[in-house]
Amino acid sequence: MADDLDFPFATPPAAGEAITVAPGVLWLRMPLPFALDHINLWALEDGDGWTLVDSGVADDTTRALWSHVFEGPLGGRPVKRLICTHFHPDHMGLAGWLTDRFDVALWATLGEWTYGRMLALESDETVGAVSKAFYHRAGVDAQGLELVARRGNSFAKRVVPPPPTVRRIIDGEEIAIGGRSWRVIVGRGHAPEHAALWCAQAGVLISGDQVLPRISPNISVWPSEPDADPLSGFLESLGRFAPLPAETLVLPSHGRPFHGLHARIEALAAHHGDRLAEVEAACRDRALSAQDLLGVLFKRPLDANTVFFALGEALAHAHWLEGQGRLRRSEVDGVVRFTAIA
Repeated sequence: MADDLDFPFATPPAAGEAITVAPGVLWLRMPLPFALDHINLWALEDGDGWTLVDSGVADDTTRALWSHVFEGPLGGRPVKRLICTHFHPDHMGLAGWLTDRFDVALWATLGEWTYGRMLALESDETVGAVSKAFYHRAGVDAQGLELVARRGNSFAKRVVPPPPTVRRIIDGEEIAIGGRSWRVIVGRGHAPEHAALWCAQAGVLISGDQVLPRISPNISVWPSEPDADPLSGFLESLGRFAPLPAETLVLPSHGRPFHGLHARIEALAAHHGDRLAEVEAACRDRALSAQDLLGVLFKRPLDANTVFFALGEALAHAHWLEGQGRLRRSEVDGVVRFTAIA
């Protein structure tokens, strides 16, 4: 729980400004046009310049704030590279713009770069057709499917296409930045190959979206991989952070930096354990689709954007239980429903 965490910085930086959170590590914050209204970005001193971690979403507001940051907090010193933790628009949305502006490489895992590049270039028609079939199987009604068709490729609308080349990073790789070593820790579930960065010398973990202080990272099944089990990958990935020291300063992509990594990963695992129990119990009474499970898992109203994340989460929990032999699926009129076995 967040009550078990210590937040050493009471106030986040204003948009376009920066706070030093550790020697050579600057905290930036950019706005987002979603219910989750901000993203934290990081600038790491790198000799006579900077390594940036994540980019923000592709809109004019974020571009203008970056221009202010370059001349203000970053002191006009050059950007040497951009590292993106994962492909989501708030993290890789401006990767193409930043790498072009400074003529530098994008550093990312191959899975994240490939996924981001593919989705950025995919047509509305292809994404719409695949998505409509996927959400029909999830039990979405005709009105909801019309919304799916109108959305088309919503990802492409929030990104500049990532550059056509990448400097691939891999799990366990040590990246030298400013005379210190940052180790790549790859996590799964939230994204295909999410890269967190751990610096033992600084005692700092840039956790991206893999470990967040107050909300659970979205763990979803998406139309491009309709039978995936992302929750297994996420729960396994939490264990990769357990060996880090208790005093680690965690720099998340949303919320404030915090101490209490071990308590947080335990709370995230417990949260999903509770949700799994809720899904399994609900499916004992009758066969339920992902659409049916929304009322079980989400008590708050869902808007036209968050409902898709919620459907993906419902499927992620159902698929995990199915993989454990605790749910079985059936399909009637093209809609998949799940029933508890025990």
